[in-house]
Parts: sequence; C-alpha cells; structure tokens
Amino acid sequence: MATETASDNPSPLHVEPHVPWGRPLAVTAAIVFFFSSAFPVVAAFVKDKDNWPKWWGVLDVSIAFVLGILAFVVYGLGHRKVNKQTDELSYRAYRILIHGIFAILLVFFLFGDWIVWSDCLTGIAWRAWLLLYCLPSWFALFDSKAVAAASP
Repeated sequence: MATETASDNPSPLHVEPHVPWGRPLAVTAAIVFFFSSAFPVVAAFVKDKDNWPKWWGVLDVSIAFVLGILAFVVYGLGHRKVNKQTDELSYRAYRILIHGIFAILLVFFLFGDWIVWSDCLTGIAWRAWLLLYCLPSWFALFDSKAVAAASP
C-alpha cells in the first residue's frame, strides 16, 4: 500500500498563488471607482452649468482616465486567477448589484424632475458596466485565499 502525498491528490479547489501587491491594487481601484462615481452623481443636480467651475470637468475626465487604466490592469492581472470560487462570489455580488437598476428607477420616478439625467446617466452607465465586467478579476486580485474561504 502506497501512502498518499499532497502532490498525489491535488485539491479540486486550486487557488493561484497570492500576489502580494494584488490586494493594494484592488483596493486602490475600488477607491478610485467610488470617487469617480461621485462626479456624475453630483453633476446630476447641477442646473446652471455656466456657473459651474471648469476644473470640475477636467478632474472628472482625469479620474475617469485613471479608473480606465486601473480597470485594464485589474482585468489583465486578475482574469487568469478567476476560478470557480471567484465566479460564484461574483454571481452572488451580481444578484445584489442588480437591485441597483430598480433603485435608479425608483430615484427616476421620485426625483426625476430635480435630476439632470443627460449629465449623469452616461457616466453612471459606463461605470456600472466597468464594475460588472471587472468584478471577477477584482475578486481574484483582492485576495484569492479569502475568495476560497468564502466559497461554500
């Protein structure tokens, strides 16, 4: 009778090696995402665009550019680490985030007259798409050990 070693019986839940700078990159991307998302939300309530400072738009576009670069990096480094656990965790997050559509519809019906939708909808939509597209890679970069532990 032969004894089994760890290499003879690989774990069915294989997790890629932990990248030491993956978590700080994921946290930075999340912070930039939420900071960038504030710009279209604030712009939604600006009625007098002529008196609004010009630096606001420059700052919005600059941070959005940084967010786009970070999204490319997160996706590029994280998509190879996506496994069954990150897929399942992403799906659970999607099930929660999908309720945001109903929240936006509720805001539209309740406060639609006070919001300048033409100034905010495009910014909110592309940021939401970017979040949903990169979420599995973000989870994989954030912490593959935590992803494996969070899975059933």
